[in-house]
Amino acid sequence: MGKRAFLIVHAFFVLFSFGSSKAEMVSAVYVFGDSLVDVGNNNYLTLSIAKANHRHYGVDFPTHKPTGRFSNGKNAADFVAEKLGFPTSPPYLSLITSKANKNNASFMDGVSFASAGAGIFDGTDERYRQSIPLRKQMDYYSIVHEEMTREVRGAAGLQKHLSKSIFVVVIGSNDIFGYFESSDLRKKSTPQQYVDSMAFSLKVQLQRLYDHGARKFEIAGVGTLGCCPDFRLKNKTECFIEANYMAVKYNEGLQSMLKEWQSENGGIIYSYFDTFAAINDLIQTPASYGFSEVKVPVVDWVS
Repeated sequence: MGKRAFLIVHAFFVLFSFGSSKAEMVSAVYVFGDSLVDVGNNNYLTLSIAKANHRHYGVDFPTHKPTGRFSNGKNAADFVAEKLGFPTSPPYLSLITSKANKNNASFMDGVSFASAGAGIFDGTDERYRQSIPLRKQMDYYSIVHEEMTREVRGAAGLQKHLSKSIFVVVIGSNDIFGYFESSDLRKKSTPQQYVDSMAFSLKVQLQRLYDHGARKFEIAGVGTLGCCPDFRLKNKTECFIEANYMAVKYNEGLQSMLKEWQSENGGIIYSYFDTFAAINDLIQTPASYGFSEVKVPVVDWVS
């Protein structure tokens, strides 16, 4: 998918919920997820082969150099930050490895824990050798929470900051990819059982965020996974129907879970982005977005 398609989809992700009045009340942006919002964490993972630190990544980024984003330019995390008037939240691993980061003030400005190849479940990154699964991303956030508590000298001040911050969660695609790559998983669970387990496991991790002060969330469903180049090359039909079916069922379960989770916890405000519908509309009506071709991949290897 070319630069403009990527921009349309993710700009919509930003614009659908937060207007300027809400942006004025935001303190920081904390990002969790996979390659759609990874801004460079995987560059610091020694074993990972899921890295966007080489050409042609970054050719349309302001620096015209690869940054670790799995995009020719900016990604969803950048657009969220821009809309809210913030610089992009930096990769967590860059902050803890930087000798220049002698204090924790940068944590208060936002952090990205996202990692390409990450899934809701541990182990979905096996084909990439190494990533930061969602559970580990939450572990890192817990560490950051402790550091920020010390920085503001008290839990009350930190809670005020976090209650006005935005927590972006974009994850789930790699878990569904993993289901089709593992005969063991397909033997153990039906597609419905598997996506139900995904939604339940995500709820557990979201609760950890809530218990550590998060109140405002941007949460995205998964896209038209069966129409990814890798699946399309292996199937005679235009898209892999089974993968798209699982994506739809997971998104349905995710939305139900979010409503239930909100009812169980006070103060939660969330926005859900229907990634599947947005991308499917682009695929079905490319001309309305200014495209004549949306089916040919622009790179030989897609992460």
